Amino acid sequence: MAALIAAPDAGNFDLLQLLLGASGMVRGVLFLLVCLSIIGWYVIGYKWFYLSRAQNESIKFLEQFWQAKRLDEVYQDAERRRRSPIAYMFKAGYVELSKLQKAKDQQQQDGAYRSGSIHETGGDLENIERALHRAATSENTHLESMVPFLATVGSAAPFIGLFGTVVGIIDAFHHIANQGSANLATVAPGIAEALGTTAIGLIAAVPAVMAYNFFARKIKVLSAEMDSFANDFLNIVKRHFLR
Repeated sequence: MAALIAAPDAGNFDLLQLLLGASGMVRGVLFLLVCLSIIGWYVIGYKWFYLSRAQNESIKFLEQFWQAKRLDEVYQDAERRRRSPIAYMFKAGYVELSKLQKAKDQQQQDGAYRSGSIHETGGDLENIERALHRAATSENTHLESMVPFLATVGSAAPFIGLFGTVVGIIDAFHHIANQGSANLATVAPGIAEALGTTAIGLIAAVPAVMAYNFFARKIKVLSAEMDSFANDFLNIVKRHFLR
């Protein structure tokens, strides 16, 4: 009766307890994988919040942009949308446009500006386009920050786990050689410990890969919206300010 009661407990599987009882090298690999997983989950949480807020604020800013009748009103709204990459692009373009308008006004006062010059208009439009491009590049850099780390975890964690498995199997065979016995009771614990690191590596890698693909898609959508806004803004400037 005592043997029957103890049998279920003996069959319980505890991966964490199994790995904690492994050799020093295997525990070192396990520690590295756990650290990568923790950092990866932090990056996932942070980027999800950051990109969601950037997308929501961009949607609200675009609504305000198309409804407003004056660019200075849009600029005031853009100042409140600090997480929106499109609002940041607008501010860069608006500041450059304001500089050009002030320069033209000053030249007109000095009598040195020739209105309607195609060369002058094209150069002004290029200046605004460069300002928008610089702002878009800066915002894309911020959007993509820390995301490559998830790709690194997704690609490297399984191999790190496999390395721990190889080391664990080598240690298990070394233990078998020292005991001079190759029965199942001797081989199984070491092999189980070794394979456990591969399992932990996959546990760390799978969420990282899924999150990387999800964030890459959101960043791609935001980048496309930024390119579209840049074209729309340039068209508005060309029609109303650089005629």
